Amino acid sequence: MLNRRALFRGGLLLTAGAAIGAAAATVPQVWPQRHLPLDGGYAPAADRLDYDNQGRVSVTWHVETTEPVVAFTFDDGPGPKWTSEVLDTLEHYEVPATFFLVGQNVAAHGDLLRGRLDRHEVGNHTWSHPDLAKMDAPAVGRELARAHDTIKSVTGREPKLFRPPYGHLGGSTLLGADRAGYNLVLWSTKMNEDLYVKNPPGQAQDIVEHARPGQIILAHDVGSPNRYVALSQLGTMFTGLRQRGYRFVTVSELMALGQPVSGKS
Repeated sequence: MLNRRALFRGGLLLTAGAAIGAAAATVPQVWPQRHLPLDGGYAPAADRLDYDNQGRVSVTWHVETTEPVVAFTFDDGPGPKWTSEVLDTLEHYEVPATFFLVGQNVAAHGDLLRGRLDRHEVGNHTWSHPDLAKMDAPAVGRELARAHDTIKSVTGREPKLFRPPYGHLGGSTLLGADRAGYNLVLWSTKMNEDLYVKNPPGQAQDIVEHARPGQIILAHDVGSPNRYVALSQLGTMFTGLRQRGYRFVTVSELMALGQPVSGKS
């Protein structure tokens, strides 16, 4: 039987569906100035479970560690406008990162990644970037499987991590991730580009000043023009964080360092 817990933080709720159980747990707020991107829960988890599940899915948004480390993550790529520039910047500053890739973008722009992922990690961000919380479990499974196969075929890497689009978690999302053997990864801080359109250095200052050990930091290498505000400041962020004594790791490396702040559903 698949257990179900509800995660509470900043007034936001993660629900894995009433069909799975009724247990709930409260998770202490770790970053008071930030809010977890938990939402969704519109679709039921399942009418019945007709396949084997482990019954426990980890959801990690930051890791408890005393080491001054952070993990940068980039969603929605690859794309022709910015992905190569992001990879160039990461290479110049010798910073590893985790890319949560959209399968259809990998199919269209996979050449941007070939031979450039040595220090980096790849994760699954679905095939077409839908709101999985509004989909049933079989549809979620198809999104994950198609993206997984494409990412593996094009990059030669088999993703082990999964980030749901928009950070929306519903019961069907958890079941799909469990069946595919993924760990779910959210984030504890993100770029707020819209706030810094006229002040790009302010975005870098925000990230550097608010860094805490174990943070997972969200950026995007595909999307609206405002997102370039953050990407243009990556070098300044890396330099500023190193001056504060921080080093950079992939999400999997971060998770190996300490105890993930996570929920088990």
